[in-house]
Amino acid sequence: MENKHKYNSIEYYIQQLTSKDKEYVATYLNETDETRETAIAEIRRWIDDEMHIQIDDFLILRFLRVCKFNLEKTKARIRNYYKLRSDLPEWFSNTDPFRPELQELINMGLYLPLRKPDNQGRFVVIARSTLHNPRIHKLSDIIKVGVMMVELAMRNRAIATSASVYGFTMINDAINPTLQQFLQFGPSILKKIAHTWQNCYPMRFQLVNVINAPMFLDISFKIFKSFMSEKMSKRIHVYSHMMPSCFEDIPANILPIEYGGTDGTIQELTEYWKKLIEENRDWFISNKNN
Repeated sequence: MENKHKYNSIEYYIQQLTSKDKEYVATYLNETDETRETAIAEIRRWIDDEMHIQIDDFLILRFLRVCKFNLEKTKARIRNYYKLRSDLPEWFSNTDPFRPELQELINMGLYLPLRKPDNQGRFVVIARSTLHNPRIHKLSDIIKVGVMMVELAMRNRAIATSASVYGFTMINDAINPTLQQFLQFGPSILKKIAHTWQNCYPMRFQLVNVINAPMFLDISFKIFKSFMSEKMSKRIHVYSHMMPSCFEDIPANILPIEYGGTDGTIQELTEYWKKLIEENRDWFISNKNN
């Protein structure tokens, strides 16, 4: 009988690994053809016996890679992830992109994944988290749109293959923040976000560069980093202006014009992701995007 959990997609992602990718995953993530097959099967058995959730093999592989194929750490992260989704439905439910409150945020281009990986193979997102009006827009909806954008990008096979191996980097443009926006990100919210990044999400967070940040915003990031391990906190850097070094591994041909690149404008990138997110409405509404 055909394994009901077998998805053709996992075979595609494996086939896309270059010799360089295979060398990297073997050296840094403890992944070989043999360990991959055995580990996915073991996690699948555990999920069937204990978790009783729907999850595809590529998502299992994403968790395994984050945990460098440590099975117990992978199980803990999967537990944390699904508990997070249960505990914070305001971040993960009601994800119809045509909801007016979400449409407003999508149209702003708050979160814009770049369409190709950087020079190190990492998935890159430009976040512009100071564009919203905190008197109108809920923080939970802002976080929700960010989650939706990242997961939609991970449906792009070219992005997903590379990102699951080399991880994720973010450019957070914090230009002209208001006091109200600053107050939205209180310690309890920052702690939840830190927990999500460190202990739950099936993505390796490699680098966050915050640019155009005024001095008072540095307070938020010091609090944020206090909830993180030393290793993770060292990956977050805050700058008062746009430093060329923040973009040194990001080639111009994948950056929008406003950030020194040649891959269209911010508005064009916003419209690109808006179109894709709307085309994937049924996928979001089904809430099976795990």
